[in-house]
Amino acid sequence: MPAAHLNDRGVVKVSGEEAKKLLEGLITCELERVSPQAARLSALLTPQGKILFDFIVFEAPAEIGGGYYLDTLKGFAPDLAKRLNFYKLRAKVVIEDLSDKLAVVAGWGDTPKPQDDAGLVAEDPRLPALGWRAVVAAEDAAEFSSAEAETYHAHRIALGIPEGGRDFLFGEAFPHEALMDQLHGVDFDKGCYIGQEVVSRMQHRGTARTRFLPATYEGGFAAEVGADVTAGEKVLGKAGTGAQGRGLLMIRLDRASDALAAGETIRAGGIPVTLAKPDWAQFEFPRETTPA
Repeated sequence: MPAAHLNDRGVVKVSGEEAKKLLEGLITCELERVSPQAARLSALLTPQGKILFDFIVFEAPAEIGGGYYLDTLKGFAPDLAKRLNFYKLRAKVVIEDLSDKLAVVAGWGDTPKPQDDAGLVAEDPRLPALGWRAVVAAEDAAEFSSAEAETYHAHRIALGIPEGGRDFLFGEAFPHEALMDQLHGVDFDKGCYIGQEVVSRMQHRGTARTRFLPATYEGGFAAEVGADVTAGEKVLGKAGTGAQGRGLLMIRLDRASDALAAGETIRAGGIPVTLAKPDWAQFEFPRETTPA
């Protein structure tokens, strides 16, 4: 029954009577679809539509004070809190980096979810197969951990799910490239937010040519993060994280299709790879691939 304390994750709390209004005008998800029973993937973007921070949004029930808890990469939690405070102006909102007091745990397979009184608990909003996710008191994290964090990341990678700060650099990827449109991280019917115009244009014009794809490495060894993905002399993109012979590759779909149609081998860091389409992916996939 695997569960892991994700010690690379931190928590930023946004509370106060205008917390919802503030976040609605900033982030990519629709907060009407977030509740104490349902978390949501989201991001804060640059005005040019690139991901500055990605996170999972939890809402606390009113009986414990309410507010929103953003599960984000721990090393970037102070910067996220600082950026949100920059946008707060005079709004009646309190923004706190609680990464020293709270922890994020995840469970998958047949691992039972923690009881509601243990913290904020919800199914992972990106993909059911990822399992559940919870924000708990830091001192309680160990009791939920029967596996290492890297075991969780191997599970995530095998399912084809990228994460900011691990698979791509913040400030360099669009939500479509990071598959946020596929993983319920962008609500295209919500009101304005920072970067919305660019993201909406990419959605309606179908101009997302670069995407993360899961791959299997020949020989079981994965390339280093950032290594070139190539076919012949052409660079198709960059490698994300890898584990247990599986990996994530951020590549140009058209270039991958051309390479496969020409019978060329795709390599990441010089290692031959086979692309595999996740069954949840709803975008046009490069030809000549093997179904996952």
